[in-house]
Amino acid sequence: MVLQPSERHHRDRSHGRLGPWCSPSGSPAPLSSETGCGEGSWILVCRLLVPTQVSLLSMEEDIDTRKINSSFLRDHSYATEADIISTVEFNHTGELLATGDKGGRVVIFQREQESKNQVHRRGEYNVYSTFQSHEPEFDYLKSLEIEEKINKIRWLPQQNAAYFLLSTNDKTVKLWKVSERDKRPEGYNLKDEEGRLRDPATITTLRVPVLRPMDLMVEATPRRVFANAHTYHINSISVNSDYETYMSADDLRINLWNFEITNQSFNIVDIKPANMEELTEVITAAEFHPHHCNSFVYSSSKGTIRLCDMRASALCDRHSKFFEEPEDPSNRSFFSEIISSISDVKFSHSGRYIMTRDYLTVKVWDLNMENRPIETYQVHDYLRSKLCSLYENDCIFDKFECVWNGSDSVIMTGSYNNFFRMFDRNTKRDVTLEASRENSKPRAILKPRKVCVGGKRRKDEISVDSLDFSKKILHTAWHPSENIIAVAATNNLYIFQDKVN
Repeated sequence: MVLQPSERHHRDRSHGRLGPWCSPSGSPAPLSSETGCGEGSWILVCRLLVPTQVSLLSMEEDIDTRKINSSFLRDHSYATEADIISTVEFNHTGELLATGDKGGRVVIFQREQESKNQVHRRGEYNVYSTFQSHEPEFDYLKSLEIEEKINKIRWLPQQNAAYFLLSTNDKTVKLWKVSERDKRPEGYNLKDEEGRLRDPATITTLRVPVLRPMDLMVEATPRRVFANAHTYHINSISVNSDYETYMSADDLRINLWNFEITNQSFNIVDIKPANMEELTEVITAAEFHPHHCNSFVYSSSKGTIRLCDMRASALCDRHSKFFEEPEDPSNRSFFSEIISSISDVKFSHSGRYIMTRDYLTVKVWDLNMENRPIETYQVHDYLRSKLCSLYENDCIFDKFECVWNGSDSVIMTGSYNNFFRMFDRNTKRDVTLEASRENSKPRAILKPRKVCVGGKRRKDEISVDSLDFSKKILHTAWHPSENIIAVAATNNLYIFQDKVN
């Protein structure tokens, strides 16, 4: 059975081919000790709700009631499908944090400036700007509805007072400029104060317009629209280190764009077979090398990673390096191909390593060793016995992301029940933490959570059978230089900070 990438259903978009039915195998392995990750504990700095009307909940005593309707925050019925956060991204300095949602909106939060009186408030983020990035469209030629959902956001390094970011839905990438304005011109010659055109016969003197102070206003304006280049759904965008080009990847092709040219792109990877019935894999994620503008990687639904060099040829169908871990025949099952599909790939900040996330594990690869990963971390191995039910409810096709901390020493990824996992690469310790409304107390220290896989359950443990698979942490982000993390849980954005910091 071949699953075409053009289908709307996410099951069909995730994988190239499924094998014949056979019974799932593999018993749950015991969880490693979750004594903590690193030296400090994580505390909740603030929780932000990103609904139709953006509101901010600051986890402090002095809550601004003008911004918050407490009954609105407690009522789950206000959260619609459009409010679900679909991407989270810090900018290069960490001063700004952008979220995109399924309703096509982008909300940008700005970090508070440090105060001498309230030093602890430095970590809080307030709403800076919100705008509608994409609208729902309809392709009349293909009778296909194009969702407004924001798939990815990528920031460009700040060059002047304005900020620039890329946002994309399934088909169209847009370049946005976010700028501040605190002055307005007054004293036009041809217009009156209301903006209406004046009668030229009444103009007897020449005035010089002047700038008057006004309330600070943040404007978001689209500077470029890159459209009509993808037949299939865009899953990744990545800004090159030359800051002149970026790439966009869909299920079968990767295109290279110049920021100044919107009507032309260069196809650098094309894995579409002549006969679509021969399709065996799809592209799942792609990213440029952080320092070498000629190199990039892309992952596939077969669990493979390809490193490509644009200096070798114009079309990078032939990879420079091929990363794949041999499968253990004893663990082979019906679900093997599905759970081996890579949902996210990220270069380390140093550029030496690649991190990949599949359904059950996070793997770290050395660029100099292609035959196997140097590190493998089990995210939720206790779900091996649940793969059959996870297949039935489509959760097995969920696409979890993974992120590095600023020094590449700790990695983070999400799980179910609003759990997210951290793995310390130096100490090999790991921790499971939870982002939930119930634990949203001011500056509350997060308690490590443990999942019980059988036998007697301790007081602080949660049974694997009682996990809520509708609550999932798919999107996370880590501040580029500090221990501040952003975790998207459905329509809530949680920001945590290391207490040691």
